[in-house]
Amino acid sequence: MTPDNDRLARYQELRARLEALLADEDDWIAALATIACALHHAFSTFHWTGFYRVVSPELLVIGPYQGTHGCLRIPFSRGVCGAAARTRSTQLVPDVTAFSDHIACSSTTRSEIVVPVVSPSGAVLAVLDVDSDFPGAFDATDQRELETICKDLARRFPKGESTRSMLG
Repeated sequence: MTPDNDRLARYQELRARLEALLADEDDWIAALATIACALHHAFSTFHWTGFYRVVSPELLVIGPYQGTHGCLRIPFSRGVCGAAARTRSTQLVPDVTAFSDHIACSSTTRSEIVVPVVSPSGAVLAVLDVDSDFPGAFDATDQRELETICKDLARRFPKGESTRSMLG
């Protein structure tokens, strides 16, 4: 793991890069893909990085993401991702074996952080899920910075969809 100061500096650089990349972006999926890619490649401890989108009440569906295969669908009632969506609060899990309802999408995952993307109106739009093959890979700096990224995403896309009109 990187020391906190290095980690914070890396997040600050990453947020500035994301701000520039997403400045004029109006496509929700493109924004999710860009954030997942940037995060995944910024930190060597991020082994699976991506979003689960809310596609119907109480159901998350995978994508976009970086890494090996993930679970395709996760109900709000299951796992770390479901807990983040259900409670609208970040789930910081230093040891996934200690989380009673952890869903093992990958047998190598040892720690996980899941941050909800909550619209200004309070609706859960998605969750950002980051898994690591190392125990205790995430800390308060990760939580604070990932929450900032997710708040900015929700501000840009308050309905969790592209802002341009669909071609008919």
